[in-house]
Amino acid sequence: MTWLCVLKSESILAYGSMPETNKETMLLNPVISKLAGKRVVLASASPRRQDILTNVGLRFEVVPSWFKETLDKSVFSAPYEYAVETAKQKALEVARRMHMKHLKTPDIVIGADTIVTLEDAILEKPVDKQDAYNMLSRLSGKEHSVFTGVAIVHCKSQEDNQLETDVFDFYEETKVKFADLSEDLLWEYVHSGEPMDKAGGYGIQSLGGMLVERVHGDFLNVVGFPLNHFCKKLAEIYYPPSKQTINRIKHDSIPYVETFENLSDIEQDCCVKSEALNAKTGIQEKCNYAFKNKSSNVTVPDTAALQNGIPERSSDHLQLPANIIQLLDGFKASKTLFAACKLKVFDKLKDKRALKAEDIADEINASLCGTEKLLDACVALGLLEKTHQVTVVYSNTEAANTFLACDSEFSIHEYIIHSNDHMWPLFTHLEFAVKEGTCQKQRVFEKSTHGLIHDTHLCNQDRRKNFMAANHGMMKITAKDVATAFDLFKYASACDLGGCTGALAHDLIQIYPNMKVNVFDLPGVIENVCHFQPEHFDSSRISFTSGNFLEDNLPEADLYILSRVVHDLTDEKLNCLLQKISDACHLDRSALLLAEIVLDEEKREPRALLQSLSMSEGKQRSGSEYRRLLQSYGFTNVLVRKTGNLLDAVLAFKS
Repeated sequence: MTWLCVLKSESILAYGSMPETNKETMLLNPVISKLAGKRVVLASASPRRQDILTNVGLRFEVVPSWFKETLDKSVFSAPYEYAVETAKQKALEVARRMHMKHLKTPDIVIGADTIVTLEDAILEKPVDKQDAYNMLSRLSGKEHSVFTGVAIVHCKSQEDNQLETDVFDFYEETKVKFADLSEDLLWEYVHSGEPMDKAGGYGIQSLGGMLVERVHGDFLNVVGFPLNHFCKKLAEIYYPPSKQTINRIKHDSIPYVETFENLSDIEQDCCVKSEALNAKTGIQEKCNYAFKNKSSNVTVPDTAALQNGIPERSSDHLQLPANIIQLLDGFKASKTLFAACKLKVFDKLKDKRALKAEDIADEINASLCGTEKLLDACVALGLLEKTHQVTVVYSNTEAANTFLACDSEFSIHEYIIHSNDHMWPLFTHLEFAVKEGTCQKQRVFEKSTHGLIHDTHLCNQDRRKNFMAANHGMMKITAKDVATAFDLFKYASACDLGGCTGALAHDLIQIYPNMKVNVFDLPGVIENVCHFQPEHFDSSRISFTSGNFLEDNLPEADLYILSRVVHDLTDEKLNCLLQKISDACHLDRSALLLAEIVLDEEKREPRALLQSLSMSEGKQRSGSEYRRLLQSYGFTNVLVRKTGNLLDAVLAFKS
């Protein structure tokens, strides 16, 4: 089997059973290496496509396309033509924008578009939950096709500043068969939130995999990018084979696949040089590649042949996996973001302002040398844009204006500052936290850590306001998803216990016009909530009450809410609080809504697991663990929703 056939197998899901993987990897690396040193841009914001390409060692920038996917589907004779044309237009839009607006012409732009088709009807991303359910219902029990169109655009700037482009495109088709699915299962999947940003309304690599009965063809094509065909296309572009090196192999239900016994003239030349060298020294051996089966994402040839005059690495020379390289540098990227926010770089550049490095250095009172390095690092991380005009100027990306400038509506600036000032120091003492199994606040801040996490942050006025601002920024980003994770129309009153600034309360009253919300929090918090209220809000529907939910009686409500509270409490405190809420809830009328990071059942998703390393008094939980916990307090019906945002949602009620 050659590498071009590996992902074509129906047994693609059984990765561990693939034979001859060393040979395939050997042939793959020269293809990807041809892109090394080039400015490669992926014209897609899809994290799945980014992961697929990152995992094979490709280094690239991400510049999402602004192309509006409004092509008239009726003018295309086949669905794949629509996907290919959309991919091409996405890539060309990014290439032209970078050349003209950003004045930084890329070498290669990769565009992709994935569609799901059923009986030649194209199913794209659902517009709402009902649309997602309708799509999945149509797919239930049937086989459908997944097409991904890919465009590889080579760019070159001419002397007259015109952009010259050369487009290579292709498509891949994979057949997917859904099992017969019940209405309850479909709605459960729809409410998970996963279908909303995916063609056809499902993600095969995540929860959507449970809907699939079989896959015939390239599995990664269904995920969002046909890596196998992409590498084959690169091989055709960079290593055009002679007629003698092409074999055509027929696979069941799959078109002819061209396989290359010798990938390139370079490899053939290596063999010639090696054989000549062996003849001179009298060593009788064949020029071949031998590999050792080692757990690395890269394998290298076991030969001393020369390639462009450079000795090949031996087979026991391992290349560091890309994910480990990213982890080694990950803390530097985080600290770069923290420092830029601390120095208010993004505030100086807000409202589409573009400044030279020396002007920014003056405004943030920093050295020119240090400022230039920080700005360039932010450009590399996709936080800033760098434009060559008369001189070099820097400007915010759209994301920086939206989320990183202090006064933007959805700013998380204060949450970033909180991460820098409080979470970062804690994690610098992680080895002590692991050994002792305790939070390191006392070691870091030299303060007592008794009581709630709030106690540490609320010890003085400034810290209190900073903590509230951090909480407020995070909740504004995630509140709407928490509020709409379940249908809460039947609850006329809600009490947000530990609701801080009322960010969630404001979204609740906008979404549910008959609901009133009481925010119940510590006196030191309530006396400062005025600083975080919108200019005009309905005070008749939002009230703020001082109190301690562990010690005081709870206000009456139909719906009780705990946002980022449960994971932080000891078993003793949690038992006290949940028992009080359970006693206050009426049968068939009241409910409890939790907003927390919900662990996946196998505990493999990193975000909540990394959060747990702060060693708070409580613990992070999976959906099944939340069900068992709440059922022990009489909440017989517990629903869990993954929102795809910073916080997930759990709704529990008695029935």
